[in-house]
Amino acid sequence: MASTPAFELYSFWRTSATYRVRVALGLKGLAAQERFVNVDAGEHRAEPFLKINPMAAIPALAVPGHAPLTQSLSILEFLEELQPQPPLLPAEIYARARVRSIAQMLAADTHPLITPRVKKQLMGAHGFDDAAWRAWQTHWFGTGLRAVEQRLAADPDTGRFCHGDVPTLADICLASIIVVMRVFKIEVADTPTIDRIMAACEAVEAFRKADPMQQAGAPLAQ
Repeated sequence: MASTPAFELYSFWRTSATYRVRVALGLKGLAAQERFVNVDAGEHRAEPFLKINPMAAIPALAVPGHAPLTQSLSILEFLEELQPQPPLLPAEIYARARVRSIAQMLAADTHPLITPRVKKQLMGAHGFDDAAWRAWQTHWFGTGLRAVEQRLAADPDTGRFCHGDVPTLADICLASIIVVMRVFKIEVADTPTIDRIMAACEAVEAFRKADPMQQAGAPLAQ
C-alpha cells in the first residue's frame, strides 16, 4: 500500500465534527497531528484560521500539497476514498445511500442547530440566557435523536450498528451527537436502539480514543 500523507487536523476538544474525523482516522489506521484551535477563546474567528476556513468552523484537515479540507462529512468521504479498508460505506448502492441519509440526519439536520455560532446569535441578538439556550439544545437534540431512533428501530437493515454489523459513517455521526450531549449533560430518553448502537460503538477503540473528554484542552485532560 502506498504511504499516506502527513495530515494536520485543526481541532478543538469539544466539537462534534472534530470527533467524527478522529474516529474515521482511527478506524482507518491513519494519523494526524492535531493543531488546537481554542473555540472558547475565539481563535476560530481570528485571521490566521479564517485563511484556512473562512466559515470559521472546526475541523479542517491539512493535506500536503493541497488547500485544507473542511466540512467533516467531506473529510470522511475523502478518507474513505484514500484508504478504502476498512470501509465506512457499504458496497451496495442503496445501502450506501441509506448510511449517508442517516449520517446527514445527524450531521446536517441536528448538529448545525446547536453550534457556537448559533448560540452566539441567539444570545447576542435574540435575548437568550443560559436557560433558554439549554432548552434550545435539549429540544433540537431530542428532535433529531427521536427521528433517528424511529428510523433505526423500524428498519431491518439496522443491525449491531446503524447499518449491519460494522461501523459506518452513520455510526460516526450518531456517536458524535451523543458524546457532545454528554459534555453538555443533556439526555434524551426512550431511545433504546440508539443506546444499544452507542454501546457497540464504544466497544471499538477508535470511538473510545476519540472521546472529547480524552482530548487536549478538555477539563479532565488538563
